[in-house]
Amino acid sequence: MEQCACVERELDKVLQKFLTYGQHCERSLEELLHYLGQLRTELASAALQGTPLSATLSLVMSQCCRKIKDTVQKLASDHKDIHSSVSRVGKAIDRNFDSEICGVVSDSVWDSREKQQQTLQTAIVEHLYQQGMLSVAEELCQESTLSVDLDFKQPFLELNRILEALHDQDLGPALEWAVSHRQRLLELNSSLEFKLHRLHFIRLLAGGPEKQLEALSYARHFQPFARLHQREIQVMMGSLVYLRLGLEKSPYCHLLDSSHWAEIRETFTRDACCLLGLSVESPLSVSFASGCVALPVLMNIKAVIEQRQCAGVWSHKDELPIEIELGMKCWYHSVFACPILRQQTSDSNPPIKLICGHVISRDALNKLITGGKLKCPYCPMEQNPADGKRIIF
Repeated sequence: MEQCACVERELDKVLQKFLTYGQHCERSLEELLHYLGQLRTELASAALQGTPLSATLSLVMSQCCRKIKDTVQKLASDHKDIHSSVSRVGKAIDRNFDSEICGVVSDSVWDSREKQQQTLQTAIVEHLYQQGMLSVAEELCQESTLSVDLDFKQPFLELNRILEALHDQDLGPALEWAVSHRQRLLELNSSLEFKLHRLHFIRLLAGGPEKQLEALSYARHFQPFARLHQREIQVMMGSLVYLRLGLEKSPYCHLLDSSHWAEIRETFTRDACCLLGLSVESPLSVSFASGCVALPVLMNIKAVIEQRQCAGVWSHKDELPIEIELGMKCWYHSVFACPILRQQTSDSNPPIKLICGHVISRDALNKLITGGKLKCPYCPMEQNPADGKRIIF
């Protein structure tokens, strides 16, 4: 972060110079224009009188030309100073950041260049679809000749259509979607459909006494949710007592809080993404944020590897040479490291549970077999290696 702060300080200096230069330039030009306007008036007056150009007027014109020249030269000189300040920003970037980030790891770790490009383009397109920038995503697909299946695009199109409607405070598309996916939402213990009905009921309440009968009629939609949301339903029904007096000045004024719309968009995004098999956050933005945290550590590792001349330490695609803490936000699934070999398990080397309850990796199990028998490294129990069972976290 210190490197970013250093570059930001240089950038602030440049922006301040631009602001000062702009104000000075505007002020100088206004003074010059005012001076020229006065001179033009005097010349026009002399021309109307038909008198020849006096020595005083000639001197004033000479002074005016000199003033114009001096002003232009001063502005040009100040502009050159800004150029030097801009170049210092570039030098600060070169000084504080590694220009060759791709060299942090060896080429053997990555896939082929064509595969990298295709993976990156797919991630960018998915990010654009997820952010609702559909036209930009389509343009990128055409320019990069990337073929995107309609089945890939459809969930994003539907998601963005409903989110746009919610942004415009239109609950219809979201309610229709929630009702059609009711069973699957119940399996996820989702309260999305109830929250949508509650928000629609609150909109009716906001309509005043004229909407009271319609609100009472709509309350029938709460019946399937009475067991799980009894307290919230009671609050909404109790608010009807204050409808004629105005909910704004009643104990139920919190029902009219505009934050309910932001909450429903967030709830819909989370539950819909879970239902459609999509990540709530863009994989590209998550990867970028993780890379910003991991890159400084990897650059230090690169320097150590080069200094100690041990280039073969990092040659695997599916693991890093050291553990890098990315924070709880980036914990998506459990990871098991074999306590015997000190290696992270994988699909080719899965964790195995022994009869005694201890868990080791398959590679460790194979190395511990002696005479067709396996003795647990943590307890004296001897067992058949075939009795071990694979664990899936």
